Amino acid sequence: MEPTARWATEDMILVENLEHAYGDFKAVDGISFSVKKGEIFSFLGPNGAGKSTAINVLITLLPLQKGKAMIAGYDVTRNPQQVRESIGIVFQDITLDREMTVWEMLEFHGRLYNMPVKERRERIGELLKLVQLESKRDEFAKKLSGGMKRRLEIARGLMTRPLVLFLDEPTIGLDPQTRMRMWEYIKGVNREGTTIFLTTHYMDEADQLSDRISIIDHGKIVVTGTSWELKNTLGHDVIYLETDNNVRAQTLLENFPAIRAIKPKTKGFNLIVTEDGTKVLPGIIDHLRAAQIEITTINLKKPSMDDVFVFYTGKEIRDEDQTPARARFMLSGRR
Repeated sequence: MEPTARWATEDMILVENLEHAYGDFKAVDGISFSVKKGEIFSFLGPNGAGKSTAINVLITLLPLQKGKAMIAGYDVTRNPQQVRESIGIVFQDITLDREMTVWEMLEFHGRLYNMPVKERRERIGELLKLVQLESKRDEFAKKLSGGMKRRLEIARGLMTRPLVLFLDEPTIGLDPQTRMRMWEYIKGVNREGTTIFLTTHYMDEADQLSDRISIIDHGKIVVTGTSWELKNTLGHDVIYLETDNNVRAQTLLENFPAIRAIKPKTKGFNLIVTEDGTKVLPGIIDHLRAAQIEITTINLKKPSMDDVFVFYTGKEIRDEDQTPARARFMLSGRR
């Protein structure tokens, strides 16, 4: 079946007004977005924001309840088989067979998709080199480190040369050094021409990897743009303050010139300013001192993705809730 005419728009992924609910709980709430060929596109949001539910609809693991979703020009409802043939997937949880070797895992996956023997063997060689597992080809999966297992899963997802690779929290549970190495592998995959759809709750991961980012929270897309565009919407600089009376200090600064927004933090608060922070800061210090408020900590910086997330959602990313939305619904049904 040929892709639809919408394929001419160069959108590798096209989603319009997508909704998905578990009972009365709406995990995905009317989101719309598109991903172009060759992009690395990220959903940035806390656990339970709807990221994985959205991906599971796009890869046909969950039914499309409302809205429209197309992958590589194929409708996920009308052409599910063509969608599956166009994608590769790396899930949050490790799904490797512990009793198979690295080579056997890729060989088996190639056979599942009826790849010819010659093509299959050549592709395995290419992928082992790409993810730097050539020396581990005869190693059993159970003996691999966490980072190696992730790299093997990426290789397996690429066996069939997918047009789109979905990576659902691909570096969760990895140490910082291994995460950064994984970023390089992901960039290498993208340079091969594969469009990548990434979900993450790591600010630095979205910042470093993505061509464009959508911040998603409570099932809704809050804002979308490049990392630079999102940071630039905040203003010129961010001033972080801790004082002996944060509540009163924030009240005093509400109408201070050049302050666009005030965002409370755990111990202090951020001032998002529209001018050079080095010029604004002396006036802020004098204003608070005149009110006999003692400043204990000052930090001047450029806006970060953390600041962007707080600005648009009103809170810091919620790492404390590790229970996916669907699991919360299922648990609530047992009470």
